[in-house]
Amino acid sequence: MLGNTNAQQMPLYSQYMMNGFVFNPAIAGADGFTTINLSARDHWVGLDNSPKTFVLSAQTRLYKTNFNFKPGNKPSKRSGRVGVGACVYNDRNGAINRTGGQISYAYHISMQKTQLSMGLSVSTFQVKIDQSQLQFFNQEPLLNSDFSSKVLVPDISVGGYLLSSNAFLGLSADNLFQSRIKLGSEGYDYRMYRHYFLMGGKRFQEDQPFSYEPSFLLKATEKGAAQADLQLRGYYMHDYYIGLSYRTGTAVGILLGAKWRRAYFGYAFDYTLSGLQKSTLGSQEINITLKLGDNARRYRWMIRY
Repeated sequence: MLGNTNAQQMPLYSQYMMNGFVFNPAIAGADGFTTINLSARDHWVGLDNSPKTFVLSAQTRLYKTNFNFKPGNKPSKRSGRVGVGACVYNDRNGAINRTGGQISYAYHISMQKTQLSMGLSVSTFQVKIDQSQLQFFNQEPLLNSDFSSKVLVPDISVGGYLLSSNAFLGLSADNLFQSRIKLGSEGYDYRMYRHYFLMGGKRFQEDQPFSYEPSFLLKATEKGAAQADLQLRGYYMHDYYIGLSYRTGTAVGILLGAKWRRAYFGYAFDYTLSGLQKSTLGSQEINITLKLGDNARRYRWMIRY
């Protein structure tokens, strides 16, 4: 029997608000802090060999002098406009293991009450297939292939980001080259299609003890597939939040978060709406973020320009 099936190429993240940098290189250094982020996601808990994603990223603003970004304040000539960042990730899905990384450059321009950022990233990834996990019931040409070779595939991403004191909007495009890799001795193609991301949100009553923020992340591919993540978070004193999320057609979820000093902790659980709910309740994700800053002179290793 012959048939077709569709699958995602890019990892899913429920807490895109805490690490938007992985979607848009223009966010590197946008808020003026040095940010280190670690994300771990376990898809479809309880299923054997279910997908798992791990991401470690870091991004910062490069300064000559102390600078604390506030939307609407025009940076002096001595203030930094350049942001840089990097990330590494591992996305495991059964027998397929995809590992990669990227480095990013961003330039930030202050405009009255907003900041416009533009970014570019260069990335590379490697796909490895664990043949010991491949099982076939009939003769299959793949059995004659050797997937042990390792090839690094380069690509680039671009993005723009608009930030104000209580709102943000970003648009980015990933995998612009739509890089192709030959898998195995038989030369089976694996191609990363171009992906587009539109992300935005607005905080209401931000000067009150209780505030709330609706946000969205729209995703689309070169092949026409699209998906939307919609979220609503309620904050208390900017230190704690609880929220609800909906991913079109696939999941609803709950979001929890807290701040302690310079560290931010987030947890998300997605309840599966698809037919997989017979085998799993859903997916869970943990996010830890460390934000450093306030005084750039503290970091002697920063590049001056």
